[in-house]
Amino acid sequence: MRVLVAEDERVLADLVGEGLRRESMAVDVVYDGGAALERLAVNDYDVLVLDRDLPVVHGDEICRRLAEREARVRVLMLTAAVTVGDRVAGLGLGADDYLTKPFAAAELVARILALGRRAATRLPPVLERCGVVLDAPHRQAFRDGVYLPLSRKEYAVLAVLMRAKGAVVTTEELLERAWDEHADPFSTVVKVTVSKLRVKLGDPPLIRTAPGGYAL
Repeated sequence: MRVLVAEDERVLADLVGEGLRRESMAVDVVYDGGAALERLAVNDYDVLVLDRDLPVVHGDEICRRLAEREARVRVLMLTAAVTVGDRVAGLGLGADDYLTKPFAAAELVARILALGRRAATRLPPVLERCGVVLDAPHRQAFRDGVYLPLSRKEYAVLAVLMRAKGAVVTTEELLERAWDEHADPFSTVVKVTVSKLRVKLGDPPLIRTAPGGYAL
Protein backbone atom coordinates (compact mmCIF):
# COMPACT_ATOMS: atom_id res chain seq x y z
CA MET A 1 0.00 0.00 0.00
CA ARG A 2 1.29 3.48 -0.92
CA VAL A 3 0.47 6.22 1.62
CA LEU A 4 1.11 9.96 1.68
CA VAL A 5 1.21 11.62 5.11
CA ALA A 6 0.63 15.40 5.00
CA GLU A 7 1.08 16.85 8.49
CA ASP A 8 2.77 20.12 9.50
CA GLU A 9 3.76 18.90 12.98
CA ARG A 10 7.04 17.38 11.84
CA VAL A 11 7.63 15.15 14.84
CA LEU A 12 4.14 13.69 14.59
CA ALA A 13 4.40 13.32 10.81
CA ASP A 14 7.71 11.46 11.04
CA LEU A 15 6.42 9.20 13.83
CA VAL A 16 3.34 8.33 11.78
CA GLY A 17 5.49 7.65 8.75
CA GLU A 18 7.81 5.31 10.65
CA GLY A 19 4.87 3.52 12.26
CA LEU A 20 3.22 2.87 8.91
CA ARG A 21 6.48 1.64 7.37
CA ARG A 22 6.63 -0.95 10.15
CA GLU A 23 3.30 -2.17 8.80
CA SER A 24 4.93 -2.80 5.38
CA MET A 25 3.46 0.31 3.78
CA ALA A 26 5.36 2.54 1.35
CA VAL A 27 5.13 6.00 2.93
CA ASP A 28 6.02 9.51 1.78
CA VAL A 29 5.83 12.40 4.27
CA VAL A 30 5.30 16.11 3.54
CA TYR A 31 4.79 19.07 5.88
CA ASP A 32 2.58 21.47 3.93
CA GLY A 33 -0.32 21.45 1.48
CA GLY A 34 1.70 22.65 -1.48
CA ALA A 35 4.11 19.75 -1.20
CA ALA A 36 1.16 17.38 -0.78
CA LEU A 37 -0.39 18.52 -4.07
CA GLU A 38 2.96 18.11 -5.83
CA ARG A 39 3.29 14.51 -4.63
CA LEU A 40 -0.33 13.70 -5.48
CA ALA A 41 0.24 14.94 -9.02
CA VAL A 42 3.22 12.65 -9.50
CA ASN A 43 2.56 9.49 -7.48
CA ASP A 44 -0.38 7.10 -7.33
CA TYR A 45 -1.33 6.82 -3.65
CA ASP A 46 -3.90 4.51 -2.08
CA VAL A 47 -4.45 6.64 1.03
CA LEU A 48 -3.75 10.26 1.96
CA VAL A 49 -3.43 10.98 5.69
CA LEU A 50 -4.28 14.67 5.64
CA ASP A 51 -3.97 17.20 8.45
CA ARG A 52 -6.83 19.61 7.94
CA ASP A 53 -4.98 22.75 9.06
CA LEU A 54 -2.00 22.55 6.72
CA PRO A 55 0.03 25.65 5.79
CA VAL A 56 0.49 26.87 2.18
CA VAL A 57 -2.60 25.00 0.93
CA HIS A 58 -5.30 24.16 3.46
CA GLY A 59 -6.45 20.57 3.83
CA ASP A 60 -9.98 21.57 2.84
CA GLU A 61 -8.71 22.90 -0.50
CA ILE A 62 -6.77 19.69 -1.13
CA CYS A 63 -9.95 17.68 -0.56
CA ARG A 64 -11.87 19.92 -2.98
CA ARG A 65 -9.27 19.51 -5.72
CA LEU A 66 -9.14 15.74 -5.30
CA ALA A 67 -12.94 15.54 -5.47
CA GLU A 68 -13.05 17.71 -8.59
CA ARG A 69 -10.70 15.43 -10.50
CA GLU A 70 -12.32 12.28 -9.07
CA ALA A 71 -8.99 11.05 -7.71
CA ARG A 72 -8.75 7.40 -6.68
CA VAL A 73 -6.88 8.15 -3.46
CA ARG A 74 -8.84 7.78 -0.22
CA VAL A 75 -8.52 10.59 2.33
CA LEU A 76 -8.21 10.16 6.08
CA MET A 77 -8.47 13.64 7.58
CA LEU A 78 -6.72 14.48 10.86
CA THR A 79 -7.72 17.41 13.04
CA ALA A 80 -7.54 18.72 16.58
CA ALA A 81 -11.17 19.87 16.28
CA VAL A 82 -13.60 17.62 18.09
CA THR A 83 -17.07 19.01 17.36
CA VAL A 84 -19.59 17.09 15.27
CA GLY A 85 -19.87 20.09 12.96
CA ASP A 86 -16.15 19.96 12.17
CA ARG A 87 -16.30 16.26 11.39
CA VAL A 88 -19.38 16.68 9.20
CA ALA A 89 -17.73 19.55 7.32
CA GLY A 90 -14.59 17.51 6.68
CA LEU A 91 -16.54 14.56 5.35
CA GLY A 92 -18.64 16.90 3.24
CA LEU A 93 -15.52 18.20 1.52
CA GLY A 94 -14.66 14.73 0.27
CA ALA A 95 -12.76 13.07 3.10
CA ASP A 96 -13.48 9.35 3.41
CA ASP A 97 -12.75 9.12 7.11
CA TYR A 98 -11.99 11.43 10.02
CA LEU A 99 -9.70 11.01 13.04
CA THR A 100 -9.24 13.54 15.84
CA LYS A 101 -5.94 14.23 17.60
CA PRO A 102 -4.61 12.74 19.77
CA PHE A 103 -5.21 9.28 18.34
CA ALA A 104 -4.01 5.75 19.01
CA ALA A 105 -1.49 4.41 16.50
CA ALA A 106 -3.36 1.10 16.24
CA GLU A 107 -6.58 2.88 15.28
CA LEU A 108 -4.80 4.96 12.65
CA VAL A 109 -3.32 1.82 11.08
CA ALA A 110 -6.68 0.04 11.12
CA ARG A 111 -8.43 2.96 9.45
CA ILE A 112 -5.74 3.26 6.77
CA LEU A 113 -5.94 -0.46 6.01
CA ALA A 114 -9.73 -0.21 5.74
CA LEU A 115 -9.47 2.74 3.35
CA GLY A 116 -6.76 1.00 1.34
CA ARG A 117 -9.07 -1.91 0.68
CA ARG A 118 -11.54 0.57 -0.82
CA ALA A 119 -9.00 2.43 -2.95
CA ALA A 120 -9.14 -0.02 -5.85
CA THR A 121 -11.15 -3.13 -6.63
CA ARG A 122 -12.24 -4.45 -3.28
CA LEU A 123 -10.03 -7.32 -2.13
CA PRO A 124 -10.66 -9.79 0.68
CA PRO A 125 -8.55 -9.32 3.82
CA VAL A 126 -7.12 -12.82 3.33
CA LEU A 127 -5.64 -13.66 -0.09
CA GLU A 128 -4.92 -17.19 -1.29
CA ARG A 129 -2.96 -18.28 -4.34
CA CYS A 130 -0.76 -21.26 -5.18
CA GLY A 131 -0.95 -22.56 -1.62
CA VAL A 132 0.13 -19.20 -0.21
CA VAL A 133 -2.15 -17.44 2.26
CA LEU A 134 -1.69 -13.74 2.96
CA ASP A 135 -3.44 -12.56 6.13
CA ALA A 136 -3.50 -8.76 5.74
CA PRO A 137 -5.11 -7.88 9.11
CA HIS A 138 -2.33 -9.71 10.97
CA ARG A 139 0.40 -9.08 8.37
CA GLN A 140 1.29 -12.77 8.19
CA ALA A 141 1.97 -15.15 5.32
CA PHE A 142 1.83 -18.95 5.11
CA ARG A 143 2.61 -21.57 2.49
CA ASP A 144 0.78 -24.86 2.81
CA GLY A 145 0.05 -23.97 6.42
CA VAL A 146 3.67 -23.17 7.30
CA TYR A 147 4.40 -19.68 8.60
CA LEU A 148 6.74 -17.59 6.43
CA PRO A 149 9.07 -15.26 8.41
CA LEU A 150 9.04 -12.41 5.90
CA SER A 151 10.64 -9.00 6.26
CA ARG A 152 8.46 -5.92 5.75
CA LYS A 153 9.56 -5.47 2.13
CA GLU A 154 9.29 -9.17 1.32
CA TYR A 155 5.74 -9.16 2.65
CA ALA A 156 4.91 -6.02 0.64
CA VAL A 157 6.30 -7.49 -2.60
CA LEU A 158 4.41 -10.76 -2.04
CA ALA A 159 1.19 -8.81 -1.47
CA VAL A 160 1.61 -6.91 -4.75
CA LEU A 161 2.31 -10.13 -6.68
CA MET A 162 -0.65 -11.95 -5.15
CA ARG A 163 -3.03 -9.11 -5.91
CA ALA A 164 -1.93 -9.22 -9.56
CA LYS A 165 -3.51 -12.71 -9.81
CA GLY A 166 -0.81 -14.17 -12.02
CA ALA A 167 -0.27 -11.10 -14.20
CA VAL A 168 3.25 -9.79 -14.66
CA VAL A 169 4.18 -6.96 -12.30
CA THR A 170 7.00 -4.79 -13.64
CA THR A 171 9.98 -3.77 -11.56
CA GLU A 172 8.78 -0.17 -11.79
CA GLU A 173 5.36 -1.15 -10.43
CA LEU A 174 6.94 -2.99 -7.51
CA LEU A 175 9.02 0.08 -6.71
CA GLU A 176 5.87 2.21 -6.89
CA ARG A 177 3.74 -0.04 -4.68
CA ALA A 178 6.25 -1.42 -2.14
CA TRP A 179 8.81 1.37 -1.73
CA ASP A 180 8.61 5.14 -1.25
CA GLU A 181 9.83 8.03 -3.40
CA HIS A 182 13.36 7.74 -2.05
CA ALA A 183 13.91 4.33 -3.66
CA ASP A 184 16.58 4.44 -6.35
CA PRO A 185 15.03 3.19 -9.63
CA PHE A 186 18.49 2.10 -10.80
CA SER A 187 19.26 0.00 -7.73
CA THR A 188 18.92 -3.78 -7.45
CA VAL A 189 16.68 -3.55 -4.39
CA VAL A 190 13.71 -5.21 -6.13
CA LYS A 191 15.83 -8.02 -7.55
CA VAL A 192 17.46 -8.68 -4.18
CA THR A 193 14.13 -8.64 -2.30
CA VAL A 194 12.49 -11.00 -4.81
CA SER A 195 15.48 -13.34 -4.54
CA LYS A 196 15.18 -13.50 -0.76
CA LEU A 197 11.41 -13.97 -1.03
CA ARG A 198 11.90 -16.91 -3.40
CA VAL A 199 14.13 -18.63 -0.87
CA LYS A 200 11.62 -18.18 1.94
CA LEU A 201 8.71 -19.40 -0.21
CA GLY A 202 10.62 -22.66 -0.80
CA ASP A 203 10.03 -25.35 -3.41
CA PRO A 204 8.55 -25.77 -5.87
CA PRO A 205 9.37 -22.21 -7.02
CA LEU A 206 6.37 -19.85 -7.21
CA ILE A 207 7.77 -16.59 -8.57
CA ARG A 208 8.74 -16.57 -12.23
CA THR A 209 10.82 -13.93 -13.93
CA ALA A 210 9.17 -12.32 -16.95
CA PRO A 211 10.33 -9.61 -19.35
CA GLY A 212 10.55 -6.48 -17.23
CA GLY A 213 9.16 -7.99 -14.06
CA TYR A 214 7.80 -10.93 -12.08
CA ALA A 215 4.64 -13.01 -11.68
CA LEU A 216 3.32 -15.42 -9.06
